[in-house]
Amino acid sequence: MPAEQYKRIVVAVDGSQASLKAFKRAVQVAKRNNADLIIAHVVDTKTISTAETYDQSMINRSESYANKLLEDYQVHAQEQGVNKTETHIDYGSPKVRIPKYVAKTFKADLIICGATGLNAVERFLIGSVSENITRYAPCDVLVVRADDDDDDDDLE
Repeated sequence: MPAEQYKRIVVAVDGSQASLKAFKRAVQVAKRNNADLIIAHVVDTKTISTAETYDQSMINRSESYANKLLEDYQVHAQEQGVNKTETHIDYGSPKVRIPKYVAKTFKADLIICGATGLNAVERFLIGSVSENITRYAPCDVLVVRADDDDDDDDLE
């Protein structure tokens, strides 16, 4: 029986080392399957709204960060030979928006994410983003673990 052929892959990125590792794996899988790669970032509005210094500039900084992150990842994916890439910025809770909205909107047949992200406190209190993506995704999910001794910390 042939291996699963993925055509539309969503990779969730947040700027963490785990998401960088997931992104690199997504590039490999997309190339191997000649798949579309959707690079998605969810601006966590809960984090922004609970910050003491909440103002429009914080939202603007979050959007600027997301745009730069996605642009860099998209350029890298294209340089590595991924033929069709898209970027997507969403707002809300990543653990909800990735599996319940982004994956469905893009008709993903695979979601790739890192095992851990940037928010360790939230992960401790209410569970990890990757756990929720796995639980609620409408498609296959690949959770990529970052090695502790992995020094491959950029897009080179």
